[in-house]
Amino acid sequence: MSLIIAVDGPAASGKGTIAARLARTYGLPHLDTGLLYRAVGVKLLEAGGSLDDEAAATQVARSLDAADVSEDPRLTTGEAGEAASRVAGHPGVRAALLDLQQGFAAQAGGAVLDGRDIGTVIAPDAPAKLFVTAAPETRADRRWKQLTARGFDIAFDDMLADIQRRDERDAGRGAAPMVQAEDAVLLDTTDMGIEAAFDAARRIVEAARVKHGL
Repeated sequence: MSLIIAVDGPAASGKGTIAARLARTYGLPHLDTGLLYRAVGVKLLEAGGSLDDEAAATQVARSLDAADVSEDPRLTTGEAGEAASRVAGHPGVRAALLDLQQGFAAQAGGAVLDGRDIGTVIAPDAPAKLFVTAAPETRADRRWKQLTARGFDIAFDDMLADIQRRDERDAGRGAAPMVQAEDAVLLDTTDMGIEAAFDAARRIVEAARVKHGL
């Protein structure tokens, strides 16, 4: 069994930072699957398409590969996050990206993937599963500070409303809704700094490695 680490959770919970550090710690490749959906949304909008056009969004998704999301600053904006949440609700888009994500997870030695449905759909047999969350206000504050530091002008109340809207959409969609896998360990980072959160995540992974003899 390979060391596949599935890290799920809502926006701005800290899952991406935790997943990236786990990947460095264990020497594994890392895929932020949310960036795939952001790339679909951004490319669709740039082509003049509608985020509600499932056929067009699916066509864009079929053209993606992991290299498309490596170092693209356009994918870090609030607009890209909103676009991602909308196109992620299209079953055709999720189906188009399924093979890419599962192929990444199947690499020899393992991999770290973070997103909304890694532990439930993409890698349901992953030996290490975490569901990282935090209070909406905490997540909004983190994302607001992140974006304002980059020069974006956004009010905190608007950021909170965006976080809550995305949570509702991600949890309520018919195709692979965001939900904690039954065998995932819950990690609430509301009152944690990144060092404490990472240490807790590493201990969860270590327990999984012992359990599965990895």
